Amino acid sequence: MKPTQKLRQLLKSPGVIRSLGAHDVFTARLIEAAGLETVFLGGFGASASLLGLPDVGFISLSEMADAVRRMAMRLSIPVVADGDTGHGDLHNVVRTVREFEQAGAAGILLEDQVTPKRCGHFGGKQLIPAEEMVLKHKAAQAARRDPDFVIIARTDARAVEGIDGAIRRANLYAQAGADVCFIEAPESKEELVRIPKEVKHPLLVNMLTGGVTPILSVDELGALGYKIVVCPIESLLVTGAAMQKLIQALLTKGRVDQPDSEMLTFADIKKLLGLDDVLGLRKKLGK
Repeated sequence: MKPTQKLRQLLKSPGVIRSLGAHDVFTARLIEAAGLETVFLGGFGASASLLGLPDVGFISLSEMADAVRRMAMRLSIPVVADGDTGHGDLHNVVRTVREFEQAGAAGILLEDQVTPKRCGHFGGKQLIPAEEMVLKHKAAQAARRDPDFVIIARTDARAVEGIDGAIRRANLYAQAGADVCFIEAPESKEELVRIPKEVKHPLLVNMLTGGVTPILSVDELGALGYKIVVCPIESLLVTGAAMQKLIQALLTKGRVDQPDSEMLTFADIKKLLGLDDVLGLRKKLGK
């Protein structure tokens, strides 16, 4: 089954889809090995990992499509990738969808910010008119070659037009044919409760540690009516903390070997990366 078909099946099946953000392919392999249903490749993680820069529009379409390609090539679970604003006007949206689809993504997020965009939990965001975003979604739907490729409509209107404006936009994008809707950065539990009641469409919710949205559990969010729960940047947060601890060990102790409870073993890494399959290929082909 193709990743796009797997994602469609997950959307139609009961229960909540759990998705962690992966800032690189190694992290994505860990996520898949643990049994999660999907991987999310966000602009924040990709910008930090590839460029060492914040998510304020630095990363290009080609760089993001290459990141999608590298990740999708090493996974069997669906990769849902951040398409930002579609990287420009309607014709750019068409190219973005086709590049991501060709790269192996199972779905794409498209948002209604102006270009260049900002991380959804940063201040100073600006929006394009809702009617223009409707056209972008229609362009995205017309551009996809695989009908199972999932298009997720994200609105950043909460910080600009309030929760009423965000709900209005989400419903407009749903009516325009988006497969899933995503209101970025609700600011209270009351808003999280309200959204599924007023947007009768599959919903994605973002649980960003340290952001403006209160953190609820997957079970709580599923009970409220959300279909996909994404934890977008936490792989970066824990990797950063672990690296700082490793650096301090070298500086203070002069050695970095840690107990197995605090780091993967070399054997773990070789298994995760599929070393035996790589080394055994010649023998397998020679049978």
